[in-house]
Amino acid sequence: MSLHLYLPRPLSRLGVVVPAALVACGVLLAAGAGSASAHVSVSSADAAPGGYGKVTFRVPNESDAASTVGLRIQVPTDTPLTSLRAQPVPGWTVTLTTAQLPAAVQDDDGGEVTSAVSVVEYRADAGGGIAPGEFQEFALSGGPFPDTDALTFNVVQSYSDGSDTAWIEPAVAGQAEPEHPAPVLSLSADGADGHAAATDAVSSPDDDGNGLAVAALAVAVVGLVAGLAGLALGLAARRRTVSS
Repeated sequence: MSLHLYLPRPLSRLGVVVPAALVACGVLLAAGAGSASAHVSVSSADAAPGGYGKVTFRVPNESDAASTVGLRIQVPTDTPLTSLRAQPVPGWTVTLTTAQLPAAVQDDDGGEVTSAVSVVEYRADAGGGIAPGEFQEFALSGGPFPDTDALTFNVVQSYSDGSDTAWIEPAVAGQAEPEHPAPVLSLSADGADGHAAATDAVSSPDDDGNGLAVAALAVAVVGLVAGLAGLALGLAARRRTVSS
């Protein structure tokens, strides 16, 4: 048995407009999710103040014609990670550079540490890199993490055409997100990174922001349906009034 819904004529004319509006909402939400996920971001499932953990940088290629062939990560030395190691990435060479610390710090054994890794640089092998439309993840493991809510890493992304994108702009509360924000690692209890509040909860690297977009679209659809239902009831009531 099929179920047919008959709407008053003025409302039925909205049938063409409603799908178009839904499509427009979907396109806008998808565009918003895409722009959010295009930034270089950093996240961790286990990093916490005073502890050790794995930090992952997600690097999408934003160029339509060139490949990403280099990544330079600046590690803060004012709050140093006295132990830091890089996870090998096939097709890439990684170099760790150390620097003298502004002030000596103690390690877990009570020893004095005067230098720490300040720069981690990845360089793609000849002919390799992150092609247009692709992304790559680069992971570091270390600690102890400083007793702070967040840790900022300045990152420079290099392309095969010789251009660079510097992800170094600080985000300011109450202002629009900068064009090239510096990746911020949250060390709070929720473990979210500074670019997307629920990065660690997504099931796929390509899903950044998509859950929020789907939720927003669902809310918009519900609101639209509720509005149409109210309009239909109003028209029906008006007809009964006129008939009586």
